Amino acid sequence: MLRFEAVDLHYGSFRALNSITLHAAPGELVVLLGANGAGKTSIFMAASGLQRPSAGSIRFNGHELVGMRPAQIVASGLVHCPEGRKLFPMMSVRKNLTLGAYVHRRDPAGIARSLDEVFALFPILEKKQNDPAGSLSGGQQQMVAIGRALLGRPKVLLLDEPSLGLAPLVVKQMFEVIARINKAGTTVLLAEQNAYSALAIAHRAYVIERGCIALEGDRDSLLGNEAVRAAYIGA
Repeated sequence: MLRFEAVDLHYGSFRALNSITLHAAPGELVVLLGANGAGKTSIFMAASGLQRPSAGSIRFNGHELVGMRPAQIVASGLVHCPEGRKLFPMMSVRKNLTLGAYVHRRDPAGIARSLDEVFALFPILEKKQNDPAGSLSGGQQQMVAIGRALLGRPKVLLLDEPSLGLAPLVVKQMFEVIARINKAGTTVLLAEQNAYSALAIAHRAYVIERGCIALEGDRDSLLGNEAVRAAYIGA
């Protein structure tokens, strides 16, 4: 469904991605593991059209994404939920959510259905829909960020570090929701440093180091890999 072939990405003279080749099949939940600066976010920026690769191909449902505008990519069904939430803190929760549906703005009935689905997934957001997004807890703000992405009606959802800075109980709830989103039919590409929790819900994973794929495999093989356990999971 989403396929990178030999993708390079530069920021000036710095090579952030080095011949990245990976894929996510329909219905999969694929995890990208790696330390800060490894290249996970750059993979997402390239896929969503926010950074143009210097080489290689990114195809979504058979169509080339390189050169497409971000809004076109979202409209095609690939939606990016960025690290750090990137909410509008003074705007209401509801307005933040509906911004995710901008490419579907001519379908108000569809937007209403998508909002209902998000409120069913995150009931607290329905109660707080008129509150400023900046007044919410960190976990609730992350719910808004994911909900906003879901309003884009993704076929593939790119989730960048959704557990960052959250309390352990909230992290557990967040991963349960991500698994539900995937089981409902959305393909998920998840970038995470919380390796154990991410692998627990994943089908496959890639380990990214210095802009390269250092290792790939299914969940069980990576959970049992001593190098992965030593670097990302612990005893």
